Amino acid sequence: MTKIIADSSCDITELSGVDFQSVPLTISTDKVMFTDDSDMDIHDMLNVLEKHKGRSYTACPGVEGWTNAFEGADEIFVVTITSGMSGTYNSAMAAVKIYLEEHPEVKTKVIDSKSTGPGMRLILEKLAEYYKSGMDFDSICAAIDKYMKKTRLFCSLFSLHNLAQNGRVSKVVASAAGVLGICVIGTASEQGTLDSIAKCRGEKKLVARLKELMTAAGYNGGRLRICHVENEGLARNISDIVKKSYPNADVLYYKAGGLCSYYAERGGIILALETE
Repeated sequence: MTKIIADSSCDITELSGVDFQSVPLTISTDKVMFTDDSDMDIHDMLNVLEKHKGRSYTACPGVEGWTNAFEGADEIFVVTITSGMSGTYNSAMAAVKIYLEEHPEVKTKVIDSKSTGPGMRLILEKLAEYYKSGMDFDSICAAIDKYMKKTRLFCSLFSLHNLAQNGRVSKVVASAAGVLGICVIGTASEQGTLDSIAKCRGEKKLVARLKELMTAAGYNGGRLRICHVENEGLARNISDIVKKSYPNADVLYYKAGGLCSYYAERGGIILALETE
């Protein structure tokens, strides 16, 4: 049996036609912990964090969470949030090492997505596509490495408080977000860190700038995945603008999961696309 497994920052809990499992991260304050699974109330989490004056933080899945997900598989593909911003990749690698000591015959590939959310979803969808086409394990491994080089991730954030608090971006960059309606546009670097590349005020300018960035990155009507944090209107607007240029584009927009909601914060969006 082949299993495709990801940490919960991928924003999905099922993947059509394959054996898929999401392993949850957690988001905590000194008073409460939220588990990023299908039962999580994201609206409540956002409200709690906005009122919370102290520190908040995330925690990657433990080894047991991963190894439980591995059970029963002969071939395992694991996709994690970028190692440039989380220890999740390292925890998955540690779990694989332990699991292989008892199951040395199992084939495993742990993929550092260098991304999150929609970027991980693109990888997962492609893995499922390869698997359902009948490709063997080694061929899938080679093909997915090539595919990842043809994806890009951008985000638009109205607050970088949680990212700055956890050392993911500088406090200088974070201070610009949300001031007089300014949002920060970022992209995932080759190392999987978040680079601030532009600032915008107003949705019309923001959508136009994102469209320019997508075109410059090489988007030509392929897959586009957009997650939003209580900002469906902006996600729909981006989708509509893209479909005006590419009527047959494969575009999906949807609510962000817990981990992406924590870092993108209310109003934020994250989008990932295929390049030429």
